[in-house]
Amino acid sequence: MKEIFIVDDNITNLTVAKNALKDQYRVRTIPSAAKMFDILTKTIPDIILLDIEMPEMNGFDALEILKKNKKTADIPVIFLTGMNDHNFEVLGFEKGAIDFINKPFSEPVLQNRVKTHLGIDEIIKERTAKLCQQSKYLQSLKDSIVYTLAEMVERRDNNTGGHIERTTLYITIIINEMMENGPYQDELKTADTNRLIASARLHDVGKIAISDTILNKPGKLTDEEMEIMKTHCEEGVAIINNITSRTEKTGGDEKFLNNARLLISSHHERWDGSGYPKGLAGENIPIQGRIMAIADVFDALISVRPYKRTFSFNEAVKIIMDAKGSHFDPQITDVFFKVKDKLQSVGQ
Repeated sequence: MKEIFIVDDNITNLTVAKNALKDQYRVRTIPSAAKMFDILTKTIPDIILLDIEMPEMNGFDALEILKKNKKTADIPVIFLTGMNDHNFEVLGFEKGAIDFINKPFSEPVLQNRVKTHLGIDEIIKERTAKLCQQSKYLQSLKDSIVYTLAEMVERRDNNTGGHIERTTLYITIIINEMMENGPYQDELKTADTNRLIASARLHDVGKIAISDTILNKPGKLTDEEMEIMKTHCEEGVAIINNITSRTEKTGGDEKFLNNARLLISSHHERWDGSGYPKGLAGENIPIQGRIMAIADVFDALISVRPYKRTFSFNEAVKIIMDAKGSHFDPQITDVFFKVKDKLQSVGQ
């Protein structure tokens, strides 16, 4: 049974309203707004009928407090008033009331108004729940597509087993430290760290377009082959742009796709401008690429590759730190060094 709070300093009004509603609802009569807030710490009603003119705290002030509290903000509030004042109604609706009921009460009017608004509230809750369920499904579907694309890349590249998952974990650790104590917090907030991390699995998606002969060559690539390998950045961006063009009309996740695009296009750029594909330098390199660059190189150093020896953890850390200010953003490099022990646990 739904519960209704009736808040009024007049005992007659409380009695009349309770008698009109008690057969259909569980009704609690409350003589003041202050008492209502005491009860709200233990019980949340389905609707509140709130008198406007009360001593100590009037209905408008009480409604403002209700709306500022996450726990009570969504409770529907109907104002009870003995005044037929258009300005009062305008103010009440602006503050968040859903309706007004004039005193003295007409029982049928009171019953019908409450029934109508509780019905509307139920519909809203049901539809909100369905939308949340659909949103979770779509998020799960998107995650599955991302994982599938990433796995397709990794299965084709025999030299980089586990690379995508490890680098995603690396940037998660680095970003979390940056958000707590490090640099570029505003840029990360703008990018949306959750979407940035989720999109990191796609940083090498452009390798789908690279031939198996080059991708899985057991030795060092020739200069010509290396130039072809470098095109995986542009090929990856083309894939994301193609996805974007197809999702514009259906409301695709723009932040996720933009993070993916920036990661793909810039994770091989270098702080000193000697990287590829555009030769960007310094903070002209997107923050996404600057973070991924460290994670990407670090994982390559400590992983088995047929064209190089595997470096120890300490050797890899030294190589990264030696490249501070040339290959890597100096401030992000310092963050890397600060969390290196956490990164080591991922690579083990």
